[in-house]
Amino acid sequence: MAEAEAPAEGRISESETDEGRTVHLSGRMTIRFIDPISRRLRALEADPEPLTIDLADIERIDTAGAWVLYRTRTAREAAGLPFQLTGASDKAEELIEQICSHTQPTKIRPDPMPGFIRTLEKLGAWITFVATTFGGFLAFLGLTLVSLGKVIAARRAFRWRAFINQFEAVGVASLGIIGLMSFLVGIVVAQQGAVQLRQFGADVFVINLVGRITFRELGVLMTAIMVAGRSGSAFAAQIGSMKLAEEVDAMRTIGMPPIEVLVIPRLLAAVFAMPLLAFYGSMLGILGGMLLTWASLGIPPATFVQRIQEVVPLTDVWVGLIKAPVFGLVIAVTGCFQGMQVRGNAEEVGLRTTAAVVQAIFLVIVLDAFFAVFFSAIGWN
Repeated sequence: MAEAEAPAEGRISESETDEGRTVHLSGRMTIRFIDPISRRLRALEADPEPLTIDLADIERIDTAGAWVLYRTRTAREAAGLPFQLTGASDKAEELIEQICSHTQPTKIRPDPMPGFIRTLEKLGAWITFVATTFGGFLAFLGLTLVSLGKVIAARRAFRWRAFINQFEAVGVASLGIIGLMSFLVGIVVAQQGAVQLRQFGADVFVINLVGRITFRELGVLMTAIMVAGRSGSAFAAQIGSMKLAEEVDAMRTIGMPPIEVLVIPRLLAAVFAMPLLAFYGSMLGILGGMLLTWASLGIPPATFVQRIQEVVPLTDVWVGLIKAPVFGLVIAVTGCFQGMQVRGNAEEVGLRTTAAVVQAIFLVIVLDAFFAVFFSAIGWN
């Protein structure tokens, strides 16, 4: 068998005439062989002699070779030096012209903008992002509630196993961390209250402080923040991973609505678990405050419990229990919404998980402020 002929390398030769320097190129001006030709032509860009490049013996030229010729011509024309290109085939001339027509000057760095304009640009981008995210959240919330209504109205088979699994993950599995956190917060509130009230000889009112603030605000609020960081992030990461693996699309393909399969069990689990967790956290907070007052102020537990019953109205307990399912709804919807927004790569899962926690905590605090004003307006002070 005859050996295949090796491709001809690009070759360069030069000659001097009375009219100037002539550079003869032959072989292939392709990216594989263009480097020595490119270096030599770069050296001739500033040559004051008239330069002629002869392409009559070129076998093949690609965009790399055409760009080298364009670069040489541009540099010499910019310097006002004579340049001529001869012997080029029709295809070579067409390729060089295409390179010329599509080459546009590009700035390495954009022109600096005034500081005020940059600030307005960032503010506008932030407002657009917030509006888009909030609109998407409301749309997702509406879609979830509509799907829940269809499940109830059509009496479809509810996925009890998924609900129980999520209830265990949201509620039972978080008893330890929520109990410890609430217990320590109760100790801190009682200790700081005792330090301040002791100055006025009103140590006994520490019980009022611990009881009312724990049942009304801190118990449910701290529980909601812990659930947002623990379960809200888990919802976003789980659904986001399923989005990357195209499992959500597979569910739609086989006729399983992702909202009913993935979102509603998590939503109901959070809504039903939050009141129980909030009451549990409040009781642990009261226990922490009771132990601190017993050790620091000498108030026995029996007196503490009796005083709690006298100074804490039942409305404070109802305020916390009413807010808890609303917080659970917001946390679950936010986590599932961010999980459904995952696109592209695994990094997006982390970004959406972080966004789910931040947005859930923000919405919980905003709603807590709203509830505080609302219950004060209706006389539940």
